[in-house]
Amino acid sequence: MHKLRAWFLLPARLVNFVCFVVPLCIVLAYSLLSRGVYGGVEQPWTFENYRRLVDPLYLGIFLRSFWIAGLATLLCLVLGFPLAWFIARSSVRRRTLYLNLVMIPFWTSFLVRTYAWMFLLRDTGLINTVLLATGIIAEPLPLLYNNGAVLLGLVYGYLPFLVLPVYTSLEKIDLSMMEAAADLGARPITAFWQVVVPMAKPGMRAGSILVFISCIGTYLTPDLLGGSKTIMIGNVVQNQFTAARDWPFGAACSLLLMGLVMLFLRSDEL
Repeated sequence: MHKLRAWFLLPARLVNFVCFVVPLCIVLAYSLLSRGVYGGVEQPWTFENYRRLVDPLYLGIFLRSFWIAGLATLLCLVLGFPLAWFIARSSVRRRTLYLNLVMIPFWTSFLVRTYAWMFLLRDTGLINTVLLATGIIAEPLPLLYNNGAVLLGLVYGYLPFLVLPVYTSLEKIDLSMMEAAADLGARPITAFWQVVVPMAKPGMRAGSILVFISCIGTYLTPDLLGGSKTIMIGNVVQNQFTAARDWPFGAACSLLLMGLVMLFLRSDEL
């Protein structure tokens, strides 16, 4: 039986090896090589790329990336949990409608949706135009190219990644447990925090991980909504592989980011 199980798992192991292990080894090898004169990689082997990451400039970018990703994940959790609870407690017909509304943004390109936010937030955008026309403000507000715009774009883009896992956990909760808590003297708020929230933790954890990992590695949203004022580590990696053509340093940044994220998630499990 053990040999039969191993044979059945062999295709999955081969796919995992070819699609994940081999590319990771290539990135690791690139990170230990030197930048070529015209880009690319060449010998000698060196640890200089990892020593460059100790520079305060890149350490600051790493800290900013974790701070923005963590805050965006927290905001998605605060906004997504009530929405998921509302959908889970709706009737079957309305539940399908609400879930479709949550997933509709995925039918449009993420780039197009980000550009839409740029049109809304810029000095001549809809928000500033309405505020100026109504006399609420005297001059356009700086809504674009700052941390707030990046947070808004991240929360808007990745909120469904948290709503759907939390909804899956909340849908399975038997409401009779809350009734039992009420019979034992618990108030509705107390019953909610003591019964519903603990049972929804698997979905909250899964959704938070999905949002955090997506936010920490993103480069499109900070590039378009943050401009040059909000640079995250994803922008550094993208720039090293394109404009700077410094593949070894870009590979080192990628591996360090992946290692820090894995360490963070592992410590959270413990």
